[in-house]
Amino acid sequence: MLSPTTPLHSTSIFSPKLHIFTTDRRLFPGTILLQQRMASFSRIGVSSQEGCVRSSSGGHDEVDTLMEFVGKRGVGVGDELVVLFHHIQYACKRIAALVASPFNSALGKHWGLGGGGDAGGFDRDAPKPLDIVSNEIILSSLRNSGKVAVMASEEDDLPVWISDDGPFVVVTDPLDGSRNIDASIPTGTIFGIYNRLVELDHLPKEEKAMLNSLQSGLKLVAAIYVLYSSATILCTSFGSGTHAFTLDHSTGDFILTHPNLKIPPRGQIYSVNDARYFDWPEGLRQYIDTVRQGKGKYPKKYSARYICSLVADFHRTLMYGGVAMNPRSHLRLVYEANPLSFLVEQAGGRGSDGKHRILPIQPVKLHQRLPLFLGSPEDIEELESYEDVQQKVNPGYEV
Repeated sequence: MLSPTTPLHSTSIFSPKLHIFTTDRRLFPGTILLQQRMASFSRIGVSSQEGCVRSSSGGHDEVDTLMEFVGKRGVGVGDELVVLFHHIQYACKRIAALVASPFNSALGKHWGLGGGGDAGGFDRDAPKPLDIVSNEIILSSLRNSGKVAVMASEEDDLPVWISDDGPFVVVTDPLDGSRNIDASIPTGTIFGIYNRLVELDHLPKEEKAMLNSLQSGLKLVAAIYVLYSSATILCTSFGSGTHAFTLDHSTGDFILTHPNLKIPPRGQIYSVNDARYFDWPEGLRQYIDTVRQGKGKYPKKYSARYICSLVADFHRTLMYGGVAMNPRSHLRLVYEANPLSFLVEQAGGRGSDGKHRILPIQPVKLHQRLPLFLGSPEDIEELESYEDVQQKVNPGYEV
């Protein structure tokens, strides 16, 4: 894991005032990318299940951008949270540009990377070059916002105290699925946003940073995931519905494409690594065997879809229904389970550890891991009815 005090490069290149994403020559020595902003399309037509985004005149007056949404009608979002969202969405545009760059493989040649720490896990979970750069981009943007007291990241052993008067606490997985990056498999970023606990202000920085970061998911103010795939999609909730925005590369804006997302009450897809079947408990094997034969409560055969990128598997599940899961204690409560459970619940779904709802679970360790099941309410209910669905055997997988 990366020390939170180790600077990798200047953060000045991440100013949110920039609208054209430039490439730091220190990241890609000897490479000069000529980047141009595309001319805006004369007509924009984006549709969703809700028929939310429309434009017949070609202007942006009838298109909701992310910043317009949170600034004008974002279900009571305050000015300070609007500012924070501005900096977060800028950081994610920078990460999207890095992920898509043909030169990102050059990053590994310039830094020696080591794992370790409580969150390091097996070698396959050790930080990758883009993990580290993404972490630095996010930290820089949160510092520049002036609205964040503490940031806790999956890439750092300890939380980073940023400002004594920042009103928010941000927890993040900077680049989920990064070990698949060389295969161009979708990746993502996850955020959880809490209010700073002012009653802890008298404590030493290290102590109040940790306690602020260990809030239960019930106290989330907002949550976000960003999917970097064929499209870059930012999905967020402030506690009153889940809304998805798609990045328009011609303008640099996130455009509202899926307002008030609702997960289907039941899907026909399960997402899990079937190669672990013989390590699963009997209850989970029975559930999977039953639904894929069409013998469960839903009389159709389920299909398996598994990307091994949590944000991508979750996004598909949110759109089509079903269940996405990792039955062993692998995913992190603070950075992954809480924010995604918040988002799926706001979309009408459920987040579970196989026995209990995720959000009320009180974290006791920053990098605490647990089984995670996310999806349609009827699918999660049926899965939990098998009771023994948490994988206890964990031999240490290499891939």
